[in-house]
Amino acid sequence: MSKKGVTRRQFLNYTLTGVGGFMASATLLPMLRFAADPLLQTKQESDFVVTDKKISEITSEPVRVDFAYEQTDGWYSSTVTNTAWVYKNEKGEIVALSPVCTHLGCMVDWNTNEKYPNKFYCPCHDGLYTKDGKNVEGTPPTRPLDVYTHKEVDGYLALGKVKPREEA
Repeated sequence: MSKKGVTRRQFLNYTLTGVGGFMASATLLPMLRFAADPLLQTKQESDFVVTDKKISEITSEPVRVDFAYEQTDGWYSSTVTNTAWVYKNEKGEIVALSPVCTHLGCMVDWNTNEKYPNKFYCPCHDGLYTKDGKNVEGTPPTRPLDVYTHKEVDGYLALGKVKPREEA
């Protein structure tokens, strides 16, 4: 039996290949993890937040509905509070309007200005909206109030994402 040893050249080749492979894996594995991480994340059950407002209590008069949800950004978790103006239209359908003025982002209130009764009023620049959220011509807002997607969950109003609404 002949014993054949490893030559210096083979030893150097094996060593450099091993070290190169280790360095390549140390570089590529974090990239693979970064690419695969979104696929491994658990998804939220729903994009809707159930409010404390019962569907049966909603009338034709707009009421302010506050709701909160947990938001996680990376490692930071916080509670976000939002507001909607909710009422039933003439057809009995629920309308959930965003209170954010489409002019400069101030908050609108319902029926708070004696000069403009039964209108949404933005105090920042005298912006006006009708009850259905359409902007009044001649005032700063150039488009209607945005609307929340909504649905009923066990008799309560659940609000989803805000969607821009253009005049029909």
